[in-house]
Amino acid sequence: MRFMVMHKNDPRTEAGELPPPELIAEMGAYIMEHARAGRLLGGEGLGASKTRTRLTFRGGACTVKHGPYAGEHELPAAVLLLKVRSRDEALGWAERYGKILGDGELEVGPVNEAWDLGMMPKPDDAPLRVLLLVKADAVSEAGGERSPKQKADLTRLKTEMAKAGVLQSAEDLRPSSTARRLVFRDHAMGVIDGPFTESKELIGGFAILRLPDMATAVTECQRYATILGGNLVIDIRILVEPDEAGPGAPIAAEG
Repeated sequence: MRFMVMHKNDPRTEAGELPPPELIAEMGAYIMEHARAGRLLGGEGLGASKTRTRLTFRGGACTVKHGPYAGEHELPAAVLLLKVRSRDEALGWAERYGKILGDGELEVGPVNEAWDLGMMPKPDDAPLRVLLLVKADAVSEAGGERSPKQKADLTRLKTEMAKAGVLQSAEDLRPSSTARRLVFRDHAMGVIDGPFTESKELIGGFAILRLPDMATAVTECQRYATILGGNLVIDIRILVEPDEAGPGAPIAAEG
């Protein structure tokens, strides 16, 4: 099974504080361990909300709000990684995507790169990689499918994005009824079973892991939480496998 393990933003991230070098080293060792074992399939981090943009679609109109802002409706149904030339280009793709889905909400935010964390100078030709977060709605939370027209339109748009070198990866998440939320306070863990009627904490980042079952994912999250300080919220979501998704399925990353 593939799991998306998502940690939430905290006050230090929102304030723009860089993680200490020892945390970066510990997390790097943890990531390398899973990568060498073939368990780590991907992952990205996000910065403060001031770097992000929220797009809300109602009645065919799109309202754009740039951060900073507080979390409101932060339960994702899909996550796309895009490589673009500018934020305006990213927002253009996001608006096209959102208009296909109809009423709902998306969020666009740049991912943390090594130079953002102070690990290296920023290259002159540095790419702009952003996450497009598609927020959950009644259809996705019920495990329902989009209309045939929506699925066809999404397939065409993703194909166009892939051919343009924009779409790096795309993942759909199963409904939150299949998820677990882990709340850590001073390293003590509380577990909340889905579904989640609300999720107001902004997503701070995620890792995609291939693991045998949810129990193993929970155990791995305890190690993950210890590295991040033992006071945080982690959501464990199960990803839709490509052979389950049908038309409009996620497109694998290239290269």
